[in-house]
Amino acid sequence: MKEKILQLKKEKNAVILAHYYAPAEAQEVADYVGDSFYLAKIAKKSTADIIVFCGVSFMGESAKILNPGKKVLMPDLTADCPMAHMVKPGQIQKMREKYEDLAVVCYINSTAELKCQSDVCVTSSNAIKIVRALPNINIFFIPDRNLGRYVASQVPEKNIIINSGYCPIHASITIEQLKKVKAEHPNAPILIHPECEPELLEISDYIGSTAEIIDYVANSPLDEFIICTEDGVDYKLITDNPRKKFYYPNPHPCCADMKLNTLENILSVMEKEDKEVFVDEEVARNAWKPLDRMLELGR
Repeated sequence: MKEKILQLKKEKNAVILAHYYAPAEAQEVADYVGDSFYLAKIAKKSTADIIVFCGVSFMGESAKILNPGKKVLMPDLTADCPMAHMVKPGQIQKMREKYEDLAVVCYINSTAELKCQSDVCVTSSNAIKIVRALPNINIFFIPDRNLGRYVASQVPEKNIIINSGYCPIHASITIEQLKKVKAEHPNAPILIHPECEPELLEISDYIGSTAEIIDYVANSPLDEFIICTEDGVDYKLITDNPRKKFYYPNPHPCCADMKLNTLENILSVMEKEDKEVFVDEEVARNAWKPLDRMLELGR
């Protein structure tokens, strides 16, 4: 299957993008592996005719919005992110009416419709930098409450209004699970994603995006770590650091939607080109603005 996929990439001038949370087999055949911000930049710069995005629906949408003239395919169109939908209808407009000079900051983990109503998108890698750079004092951060709280703690000069959305995978990790794995490996520092609950962040040694956690491990002289994010990152960590050991809360944080990006589905979609991502032209035009502003401010 891998040989067929590599052959089809050449024949069709296709590029495969895979998120760190995709299965190891998807990351192995991908041309680029990274977090949402990195992959958004790659998608915009791509000269391929076909983009195969091994991720979830909002990622495919973002790739299509940034590349309206290219064919964007997903191995499984049902792969979704529940958090991407967690803003109530009319909520953004109510906030704009309540607060003067409000900036709606939209985590990239959101639907195209939510991006349309936002002023700028962010990822966990650049959220603090971008929020700090905005001229607005009042910020409505959507949809993730935990990333919003973390950004608020790092940018106290802003009035950040928090939405109630959350990542079911990161939010399901409990303080008891984290303390248990820490007790089993007391010398291993806890590296945690800011989508986790605040009480977990408080007992952690490092808070960062998936890409930042990977960089931290690579640059650390230590040889064991407790990783508090989706376990798909394990492939990159082990590949880059074969002599280091990684431990996760039990049960492992695992996104079933991300795991739909199987080798079989990748091969099938490249052969048939049948699972194409479409975004309404007006929606795409309006959603492009906050995405493009993110790429500009995140530089």
